[in-house]
Amino acid sequence: MLKNIITSAATALALTASAAFAAGGGEQHIEDIAFSFEGPFGSYDQNQLQRGLKVYTEVCSACHGLKFVPLRTLADEGGVGFTEDQVRAYAQNFEVYDSELEDTRPATPVDHFPANTGAGAPDLSLMAKARAGFHGPYGTGISQLVNGIGGAEYIASLLLGYTGKEKEEAGVTLYENTAFPGGWISMGPPLAGEDVDFDDGHANDLHHEAVDVAAFLMWTAEPKMMARQHAGFVGVLILAILSVLLYLTNKKIWAPIKGKH
Repeated sequence: MLKNIITSAATALALTASAAFAAGGGEQHIEDIAFSFEGPFGSYDQNQLQRGLKVYTEVCSACHGLKFVPLRTLADEGGVGFTEDQVRAYAQNFEVYDSELEDTRPATPVDHFPANTGAGAPDLSLMAKARAGFHGPYGTGISQLVNGIGGAEYIASLLLGYTGKEKEEAGVTLYENTAFPGGWISMGPPLAGEDVDFDDGHANDLHHEAVDVAAFLMWTAEPKMMARQHAGFVGVLILAILSVLLYLTNKKIWAPIKGKH
């Protein structure tokens, strides 16, 4: 009886949420994008990360910070692939507050990307892990087993999901977006396509800019992903070898006793 009541309540809640969502702006659409870093053997595309960094620097950093990301990690293995000289040169793009000087100074590799508190926009350091693009029925996460969490897909779909429609509520302009829960978002379209020129000559249309910056934000959230996957693979391999050795040892120890029966 109690189980039926709980099930009925959960169903009613889900239907209410769905109705409210539909009234707010329609079904949320997240595009499944084939990123190079997906899967147990995935890896970051260094050129893509550099393109995404450029989109962030020239467009996104005007409103969003990366306060949890040290600038020196741009030279880490498996990441953006900058040299130490390139990191020092890139750091000069930012100014940070130095409490000892009681003033601002040019950033150095030991500093973090600056936080952007003036615009009131959320920090993007961990955004690719804070947002889930794919969900299973009733939050079971079944879809995530196949598609992954989809944080990068959510970011890319959000940047590509503007329909061009606007409305005003309580003095705030809202923009229709097919990927944002509820269908309306207060952030205007940050990308229009051809916002930056990539150093490698890659296409800079809206779709590619959105996908590249989403990949970069996945790296900021999971900078050690490749090292973690490698360690996990080695661990599983060692456990598999150990299991075989234990099986053979057990078989050899008990063979004389089993042979008497």
